[in-house]
Amino acid sequence: MRSSLLYLLRIKPELHMFNTINVARGMWETSSNTLQEGVFYALCAAYSLVGVVAAIQLIRIQHRAPEYGWTTQKVFHLMNFIVNAARALVFGFYKNVFSFKIQILKLVLLEVPGLIFFSTYTLLVLFWAEIYYQARSMPTSRIRPTFFYVNALVYCLQLVIWLLEWLDYSTATRIVARIFFSAVSFVAALGFALYGGRLFLMLREFPAESKGRQKKLREIGSITVICFSCFLIRTIALAISACNEIADVNMLSHPVLNLCYYMVIKMLYSISNVDALYWYDI
Repeated sequence: MRSSLLYLLRIKPELHMFNTINVARGMWETSSNTLQEGVFYALCAAYSLVGVVAAIQLIRIQHRAPEYGWTTQKVFHLMNFIVNAARALVFGFYKNVFSFKIQILKLVLLEVPGLIFFSTYTLLVLFWAEIYYQARSMPTSRIRPTFFYVNALVYCLQLVIWLLEWLDYSTATRIVARIFFSAVSFVAALGFALYGGRLFLMLREFPAESKGRQKKLREIGSITVICFSCFLIRTIALAISACNEIADVNMLSHPVLNLCYYMVIKMLYSISNVDALYWYDI
């Protein structure tokens, strides 16, 4: 009797953990075509809407100041439009994307928007860094080359990972890819914390009666907090997905997880930043 009781006490935590994993798996995984269609088409519509707004902003800025050429503002909105349009296409044609027999093609289509996304928002960090250094009368000659070097390094490393996945797609290469994207997201989070924080503190030094000071403080503060938080959450989510396939967002059978991840985390970036550069002078 005593040995039976000890056995039950020993396996009870294991059963509880097993039940918890099953509940989590049940929340994310589903083969319901109706739910999959609803979620992916809703994401397609949402990203299409944000893409259209970004395109409108680009047209407005170009109409207001066509003589300035391709400024940082215009490039930002163009890239924002491209990344949202790419996501919308992936979600709109999700059945075709997830049915590719060549695994590497599916991976490229799913991950290329993420790379463009990284470049888009590091461009915003670049824009803030230039404003900060110019306002402090500090040299800015190294800022843009650093931006290009970082992005070139990220793209080159991603090409190497794709090559490894093409040669042998396995659990090891999947983990490497997720950890890589997690590290990239962490770098972006640090960029927003560093230069968003510096710009915010600099604006606080301006006289309280300065025109537009409070509005710019609120916008810089809110955008910094949102972008830093979302990139940090993305870092954690990707790191978890590297160790546990249940948390993988790039799976057809995880529509609810896709909805939470792409709608709550990634859409916040685009919505919060759609006017991120518009209120600055060109």
